[in-house]
Amino acid sequence: MNNMHIAIGIDIGGSHISCGAVDLKINELIPGTCFEAKVDNQALADHILTSWADAINRSIEVVGINHVAGIGFAMPGPFDYAEGIALFKGDNEKYPNLYGINVVSEIRTRLGIPASVPVRFINDATAFAVSEAWIGVGQGHLRQIALTLGTGFGSAFIADGIPVLEGDTVPEMGCVWHLPFKEGIADDYFSTRWFEKSYLKLTGREVNGVKEISELYSTDEIAHNLLKEYGSNMGDFLAPWIKKFNAGHIVIGGNITGAYDKFGGYLVQSLANHRVECGVSLSILKENAAIIGAARLIDENFFAKVETLLPKM
Repeated sequence: MNNMHIAIGIDIGGSHISCGAVDLKINELIPGTCFEAKVDNQALADHILTSWADAINRSIEVVGINHVAGIGFAMPGPFDYAEGIALFKGDNEKYPNLYGINVVSEIRTRLGIPASVPVRFINDATAFAVSEAWIGVGQGHLRQIALTLGTGFGSAFIADGIPVLEGDTVPEMGCVWHLPFKEGIADDYFSTRWFEKSYLKLTGREVNGVKEISELYSTDEIAHNLLKEYGSNMGDFLAPWIKKFNAGHIVIGGNITGAYDKFGGYLVQSLANHRVECGVSLSILKENAAIIGAARLIDENFFAKVETLLPKM
């Protein structure tokens, strides 16, 4: 093998880090290189950064540092993706002690990698979308929308494999979480907390996540109706943007997809009611999608197409 053909992809979650190595010669995740570690997002900066570096080093050690062409991060916002500076604040309830820190320099120091090895960043939902369009279920679809359903409502618009962040066919910032919907914004209605808050309000009982509600689907009318409402609302919300973007495909990932068999039919029916013809597929890359999308930043041909977009994420 020639040197410098492997990219390390990293997915930073609210309470964990996942990483793996992607062979850029064959566009595949290398078996045995994926590692995950829990991270206390309220810890001091040094502890967080050291935890990240320790996990990344495990992937590097498997493939050998001499083969690593670069490191890509899939990072939640707010974050300066062009410069690699954390902009997390306390009200986001994640990594507040990283605010203002240059993650590039900190990671370089901890990993001992030279300036010639790039360290790059992309929004986590966008990384998911990029990977599915590249080697996932989105292959072959010219214009598509990707959604990540979980603690937040992530999204990205993809045309010919490249994120679309501007123009009349997409919302501001090229995502939909912040758009008005009903009595709030989309993120209020399509994330885990909507299920938990709605079920508590209607029953007085607490549930821990969507999985628990999904398991009650056949025996609990309220759980059944919430999943129906979720799918129907999603179709109502997405339909105008699918039409504007002329998307022919939707890719869905995230923890809530575990309940897709309960709400997916209502989503499809809602889209049909709006006369929207758009295929819907579940992610096949799953938890590895963001890792793979982040690693693709080290492909120089791809990076040349997205570099100017990073400051706008």
